[in-house]
Amino acid sequence: MADKTFKGKISAHGTEITVLSQGTEDDYISLTDIARYKNAEYPSEVIQNWMRNRGTVEFLGIWERIHNPDFNYLEFEVIDREAGRNAFVLTPKRWIESVNAIGITSKQGRYAATFAHKDIAFKFASWISAEFELYIIKDYQRLKADENSRISLDWNVKRILAKVNYRIHTDAIRDNLVPTELTAWQRSFVYADEADLLNVALFGQTAAEWRKANPDKAGNMRDHATIEQLLVLANLENVNALYIGKGMPQEERIGELNRLARQQLTQLLGNSSVKRMKELESANEEV
Repeated sequence: MADKTFKGKISAHGTEITVLSQGTEDDYISLTDIARYKNAEYPSEVIQNWMRNRGTVEFLGIWERIHNPDFNYLEFEVIDREAGRNAFVLTPKRWIESVNAIGITSKQGRYAATFAHKDIAFKFASWISAEFELYIIKDYQRLKADENSRISLDWNVKRILAKVNYRIHTDAIRDNLVPTELTAWQRSFVYADEADLLNVALFGQTAAEWRKANPDKAGNMRDHATIEQLLVLANLENVNALYIGKGMPQEERIGELNRLARQQLTQLLGNSSVKRMKELESANEEV
């Protein structure tokens, strides 16, 4: 799966529905939002009523067999035998924990919500209303068209920005900071140290600190940076190369680079930059 999750919204007959996408075909759509179309006050009960149907259990079981190599067949047989009885109750939590399901996810707590793979979400929507399902599918198609364009542009811009001044920066380090007698392994520490200088100046933390704070995220902090941050980073690489060439000590360079980073983010983001910079700093902590 892709590293970053994009959160989108679709509107179906006046109901706003959240979609989580990673740029693949395996999007997850909020069953909780869909259920609000039928019962805005108690959406979880709508989901449970749907899941207790024998037809629903059979469909969910088939979906997991096709897509989930770790599907627990033995536990599914227990649920399948109970399905359809008057006392049978099936919640998303029980389904996920019992059969090791991947087609449905459920988040508990204050912002509790149940999401399902789009195949399952469309099936749920059709149970509520065939007309409602059509509205969802139509706006979902619109969202995917917009998303594909945005992801493609976002990826290309970030790729270009990440490379724009990389060679200038590394050449300056090589020519001015790396003693010729060092081994290739020893030289790597010098390059990493200068890369972290830029990380601290822009993001306020080193690569190691970011990994420690985000153990579940793939890649590094630069992979999760915004386009604005990457643009400033490219500029910092160029300026740091100039400072290195002039022989400026590292302790002086970091202060100047941090000042420049704040100045440029302010210029890029306008008068609301203080608030926006805080949002950018917390962006790496979002789903």
